[in-house]
Amino acid sequence: MKKFFLGTLIALLPAIAIGAEGVIAPPWAYPATDPGLQREADDGSVKHVPGSNEAFTRREVGNFFGVKDWFPNERPPMPDVVQNGRRPDVRGCAGCHLPNGLGHPESADLAGLPAEYFFQQVKDFQSGKRKNVLPARSNGMVTIAKAMTDDEIKSAAGYFSSLKPQPWIKMKEAETVPVTYVGGGNMRYVKPDAGTEALGQRIIEIPEDSELVDLRDTHSGFIAYVPAGSIKKGEALVTTGGNGKTISCAVCHGPELKGLGNVPGIAGLHPIYVVRQLLDIQQGARDGAPTQLMKGVVAKLTENDIVNIAAYVSSRTP
Repeated sequence: MKKFFLGTLIALLPAIAIGAEGVIAPPWAYPATDPGLQREADDGSVKHVPGSNEAFTRREVGNFFGVKDWFPNERPPMPDVVQNGRRPDVRGCAGCHLPNGLGHPESADLAGLPAEYFFQQVKDFQSGKRKNVLPARSNGMVTIAKAMTDDEIKSAAGYFSSLKPQPWIKMKEAETVPVTYVGGGNMRYVKPDAGTEALGQRIIEIPEDSELVDLRDTHSGFIAYVPAGSIKKGEALVTTGGNGKTISCAVCHGPELKGLGNVPGIAGLHPIYVVRQLLDIQQGARDGAPTQLMKGVVAKLTENDIVNIAAYVSSRTP
C-alpha cells in the first residue's frame, strides 16, 4: 500500500502545486514565468500594429507608468491612475488589463465590471481577503491595491465600468494542443517546432498572434483550447445546477450571464481566469463579502466540473 501511494503521489507531482495556505493550484491554471527566462531586448526600433496610426518602441509599450493605446479614439480618455499610475507602487491599470479592459489570460477582464464590485475587490486585495495563490506568480496586484487611494480606485472603477465587453477569445474543443511554454508576464506561448501534446482535462490559452499580443494590441485576442465535450457538460452544470451539485449561474449572474445589478457578468471571460477564481473561492483564497454566496455554489465541484463550467461560460457572448 505504501509503495502504491508513493508511486501515485510522484505521478501527480507535475500536475499539482501547493499555494498559499495549502491551496491546490494546478500549474496549467496558474502558469508562472520561468525565473530564468531571458526576455527579448528592445532594439529601439519603432513598432506598428494593423489599423493603427500610432508608433511605439517595445520599451514604450512595456512602460506601465505611461501606458500606450494603439487605438485611443475607440474609448474615453484613460484617467491618470489607469494610464500612468503613481510611482513607486501603483502601476497604470491599463498596463495589465489593457486600455480596452479585456486583459490577458493572467489578468482579469474588467470591461463593464460594476463600479461598486470593482471597488470592493480592490479593497479585498488591500485587506488580505483576496490574495494570490502561488508565490511564484506576481504579487503585483496586492502591492498596487495596497498603495491606491480610495479616489484612485473610484476613478479606475468608473473608467472600466464604462467600457463595453467584447468577444476576445476563440474557443476550440480539442484532444491535442500545441506544446507551450510560459513566457513573460505569466503568459503561455506556443513552443516553436515542438509539435503537439494531449490536452487532457486542462484549458490551454494562447495568443492568436504572439507578436501583436506582446505589443499589447487591443485588437489581437486569444485562443482557448478546452477538452472535447466540455462546453456541453458545462452547459448542464451552469443552466441546471447538475442535479444538485451546484445551482444555476443565471440566478445571480443573469439569464445570459451578462451580470445582474452589482453582480458581474461572466460570459466571455478568459476561461483560465474563471477556473482560477472558482478554485480560489472554493479553497478560501478569496474570502471577501461578495464571494460568501459563492462558497456553497462551488463547494461540491470537482476540478473537471470547474473546467467544464469555465468552457461553457467563456463560450457565451459577453
